[in-house]
Amino acid sequence: MTKPTSTPAGLDVPALHHLVTTGHPPRLIDVRTPAEFEAAHIPGSYSVPLDLLREHRDELRDHLDEQVVLVCRSGQRAAQAEQALARVGLPNLRVLTGGITAWQAAHAPVTTGTPRWDLERQVRLAAGSVVLVVVLASTLAEPLKWVAAFIGAGLTFAALTDTCAMGMLLARLPYNRGPRTDLDQVVAALTGDRR
Repeated sequence: MTKPTSTPAGLDVPALHHLVTTGHPPRLIDVRTPAEFEAAHIPGSYSVPLDLLREHRDELRDHLDEQVVLVCRSGQRAAQAEQALARVGLPNLRVLTGGITAWQAAHAPVTTGTPRWDLERQVRLAAGSVVLVVVLASTLAEPLKWVAAFIGAGLTFAALTDTCAMGMLLARLPYNRGPRTDLDQVVAALTGDRR
């Protein structure tokens, strides 16, 4: 088994776009939630949510024997996916630098569906709303200010550890689940004819 590297190998948008348009596309694995994938994704990519990938990385390894580019919104979740797959010995992994956000900013082709808010935006809304309501409520009941402090501490911890408990909880909401994705569907897609 190969040890994961601290910094995953990146692939920028122009390089990936060139590979896709010249008929030599790598396997594109999008690790965002099914709802995010449904909202917008790179044509020909496969939806393999990060939680599913982590849980079934050993099974997925057998179906990812070629060049693989991992995609998420900005590159953070894709880097986590790269580390998980590198732990099971997959050597040909790269992360799309800047994620789907950079891909869309470059006006590269995107398949779109039902528009949804990104998880990061949902976290900002939820955390900001809780802090605002608690600060206002603390004018009536002063001890409530500690709830705002707890949210601030959680956001600080999330930034320092590059994890987000609130984001993980929000990802489990029905709004963010989108179509159900399971291992059998992913394997069937990966073993089927390449698009």
